Amino acid sequence: MLEAGSRKRNQPAPPHVLFEALTEPNRDPARPWLLLLDDERWPRTLRTEMPHLVVWSSIWVTRPDAVVRFDLPFDGTYGTDLRWTLLVAEPLPDPSLLGHLRKRVNQLINGNLRRTFGQ
Repeated sequence: MLEAGSRKRNQPAPPHVLFEALTEPNRDPARPWLLLLDDERWPRTLRTEMPHLVVWSSIWVTRPDAVVRFDLPFDGTYGTDLRWTLLVAEPLPDPSLLGHLRKRVNQLINGNLRRTFGQ
């Protein structure tokens, strides 16, 4: 698998809370965050190490080989320095699709999920 993108950003919630949110997305119907597009599907959890690692299957119908890895280290205060990493099989997607895949992961994690914690 090739690393096709990665981004690290602090999230206000501690690792165990983010772990739960990633392994049980939208468990709270009042705060949905995993809002998928028409060409996306619900991810399966492929691997976990409570509370510091979650690996998802692809959410994209066009790239079923893709995997999203979430590393959830404690930031030393209260939150988590969440890093997502997008991994794909060769060949890499064309630049347009690759940009879309990266943007979607970032939007879901550093946008939608982050807002559920009030940020």
